[in-house]
Amino acid sequence: MNKTCFDSPPTGVRRKGARIFQAAALLLLIVLAIPARAADERAIKSRVPPVYPEIARRMKISGEVRIQATVDADGKVIDTKPISGNRVLSQAAEDAVRRWKFEPGAGVSTVVVSVNFGLE
Repeated sequence: MNKTCFDSPPTGVRRKGARIFQAAALLLLIVLAIPARAADERAIKSRVPPVYPEIARRMKISGEVRIQATVDADGKVIDTKPISGNRVLSQAAEDAVRRWKFEPGAGVSTVVVSVNFGLE
């Protein structure tokens, strides 16, 4: 019996292909689940503490705000963007992170930092 290109492959080949597909799909899910990290980890030279917003203090809002900071080669923060956290606290966190200094690096990099606000 002659086989054509439209005939289905033998059962063993189909199973092996299905296993490879499943492994590839699993690997893709794992890669997507791992958070992206900056290629250049930048150490923080100096931190400026945030000014606790009065409205947040009165409303007893506390917590962590995560900020994405773009840092130039000299270690100066050139841009910030809030990633997570309470919106009432995010502007104060951004203002503080803009005044932070990082270790110099090879070029512009993006780092994610956390700013914690706690009621005393």
